[in-house]
Amino acid sequence: MKILVTGGLGFIGSHTVVELQQKGFDVIIIDNLSNAGIEVLEGITAITGIAPEFEKLDLKNKVDVSDFFSRHSDIGGVIHFAASKAVGESVENPLLYYENNINTLVYVLQELSNKDNANFIFSSSCTVYGQADTLPITESAPVKPAESPYGNTKQIGEEIIRDTCHINNHLQAIALRYFNPIGSHPTAHIGELPIGVPQNLVPFITQTAIGMREQLAVFGNDYPTEDGTCIRDYIHVVDLAKAHVVALERLINKNNTENYEVFNLGTGTGSSVMEVIESFERVSGKKLNYRITDRRPGDVIAAYADTTKANKVLGWKAKSTLDDAMASAWKWEQKIRN
Repeated sequence: MKILVTGGLGFIGSHTVVELQQKGFDVIIIDNLSNAGIEVLEGITAITGIAPEFEKLDLKNKVDVSDFFSRHSDIGGVIHFAASKAVGESVENPLLYYENNINTLVYVLQELSNKDNANFIFSSSCTVYGQADTLPITESAPVKPAESPYGNTKQIGEEIIRDTCHINNHLQAIALRYFNPIGSHPTAHIGELPIGVPQNLVPFITQTAIGMREQLAVFGNDYPTEDGTCIRDYIHVVDLAKAHVVALERLINKNNTENYEVFNLGTGTGSSVMEVIESFERVSGKKLNYRITDRRPGDVIAAYADTTKANKVLGWKAKSTLDDAMASAWKWEQKIRN
């Protein structure tokens, strides 16, 4: 079966392409290369021995999206990653996020709505929960007013998919609410490679350790947590990628109980920013240069998943530890800088 992966050269997308190919799926990638490099194709091919089909295409161009689907009528499923994803940047440039994250989703869904049978996996986020009332966060936790435009695009995106599924029984969809993906493939052929200054913690840690960045900023140490820093659920990207394949197979095999389902994807354990730093120092043997700065707009105090539903219903569970993920991220950083 041919599977379309939008944003398939990005961090999570590329790892998911690998897992799909290793399960025997025929993959075609769309990416506009705004936050990924074409060399990622070589990394995917090096791991799997298969060069995935690739088209450079901007999903914001509705005509191009329609043309693509007319040329690829045999697509049996779509995993939709293509989106801008930095909380801080979305606060500074909300219209960019609404255009890129909402319009592209609508155009893809419009094409899938014309098919007799369509399977759709949506890359969502735990940011839809905002500052949750209780921890760990279950799928039944209320979706609160978003803390950032990025989070709002994921809330709106889920609403658009749910409303579309409500009137179209031919569309089967699962929204996967990630917590915090980190790490890289154990081969170090692919990994997280942000363009410009990293917006996420782990690549900033590894770039600081390798000497690309002078110092890591820790945004606030006055949160009501044990060490004063924010707590997140950090999940190894390979574990996360495997969950996409499991979710897609659930739809293909018609094991879903509704045509729109939602699952949290995390480890079920929260780690503070300082604990992530300590983990990196432990696995790398390097002392990290960091300083405490002011809080960052849009950051919630703590978020970590209740993974019971994904564990039981999908039969999926994260296997890697925080140290595993940090070691793989460091291996990747060392490889690309050398």
